[in-house]
Order: sequence, then structure tokens, then C-alpha cells
Amino acid sequence: MIQITIIKITGYGPWTLTLGSDREHRLQILQAQLYKEIQNLFSQKNCLAFPNRFDEIFVITNGLSIDDHTEIQKQLIKLFDLGLSMSIGQGNTPLEASVNADKARRSKTSLNKDYDIFGLPMKEDADLVQIIHMDVDGSTSVSAKKSPYEVSSLVIKLYSEMSEFFLQKNSLAFFMGGDNFMIINSQANKNDITQFLEIIKQKYDISFNCGIGTAKTGRDAARLATQSLDKIRQLRDSGKKDTRILELTC
Repeated sequence: MIQITIIKITGYGPWTLTLGSDREHRLQILQAQLYKEIQNLFSQKNCLAFPNRFDEIFVITNGLSIDDHTEIQKQLIKLFDLGLSMSIGQGNTPLEASVNADKARRSKTSLNKDYDIFGLPMKEDADLVQIIHMDVDGSTSVSAKKSPYEVSSLVIKLYSEMSEFFLQKNSLAFFMGGDNFMIINSQANKNDITQFLEIIKQKYDISFNCGIGTAKTGRDAARLATQSLDKIRQLRDSGKKDTRILELTC
């Protein structure tokens, strides 16, 4: 069982029109500030936020209660003069949890009407969270052969391939900047990961390093996944056996 909270700006389209035509720079600043504050507030509770669309952010919230969500929502309301909803979903897979969160919002199944928090009655026995952290191996050499925009175009293609592949495994992939990606997973199947790495290698001649972390919370799982990724680099630098996939569990 994994718990995911989707935070969404409500009435975003009509609200943006009130800002006039010279609004794009203001919207970009607002969206960046919103993501910063959401990441900050949830990370203090050992959660981890992922940018989805700019008006929508996913957070792994295993272990967080409705009261915890309400506390954060109150702080966001003080900081931003716009409507925000929180939709909490639980499921056996990350995809199922996100779908349940979205269903609760669409059906207006409320957990706290005063603060626009939606969701079904929550179970407190959320299981371990698993995160896969991938980055491009030898990204410096890739960048040296292409212009900055061509590199960005390649990264978008890689993200699209990753998103489609892992969505079929009921997992959610997110681009985290640079050449880094994180996948919220249920249970790592290393054969599936190996298959994905081979597809990318054959299609783009690109290799990924892949660290896997499993823990009770999103932030701890990401920490272990990144430690795994660092360990892969250390092993390679020391001249030991070439490793592409490594897993750490708390």
C-alpha cells in the first residue's frame, strides 16, 4: 500500500485571465515558488514531492494523516493567494494510488471541506515505498557532442520512453532536472529494469545507471536510491565489476 497526494491549483485557467496578457513571467515565478514551498513543507515531514504539470504536484505521503495535510494546507493558504486542493489516494501500486486520489477529487469525496482536502477513508498501515533513481551514464560526453537544446530534446525523448515503459508496470516516472529521473515503484523487478536499459541502449546508444531505494517514507527511499547510484559510480571508479543496477533497503 502506497499513499500519494496530488496538489492542484483550482480554477487556474480563469484565474490566469485576470492577470492580463503580460502574465507569463508572473505565472512562471508563481509556479516555481509553489513547488519550492510544497517540497519544503512536505520534506520536513519526510515526504518527497514530484513536479507533474506546473499546476499539479504529486507527493509520496506514506505515514501522513489528514491533520498533517491540513497543517501544510493552512501554511500554503497563507503564502499564496490562489485556490489549492489536496487529493489523497492509497493503492497497491503508485498508479492505483494516484487514480484513487483523482477519483476522490472528481467525486468531491471530502476529508476536510474547509481546506479542500479530498480522499477516501485512510488506512494507516501504508507499506514500504520504493524509488528508482536513474541518470545518464557519461552525460558529459553526450553533452559535448550536442548543443544544449539538442541535449534537452534527447532528455525529453528518454523521459517519454521511461514514462510509457514504467506506466505499463503501474509505476510513475518523473524528470527531476539535468539527466536525473525518479520512478515511484511498487516492487522493483530487475528484469523489467534491465529490459528498459537494453531498449534505451539499442535505440539511443545511451546507458543509464539505476539506484533503487526502499524505505517507509518517500524521502528515505529517495535517499537510499541516490546512495545506490553513488555506490555504482564508486564501484566503477575503483575498477571493480561494471554495475548498472544496485539496490539498498532500510
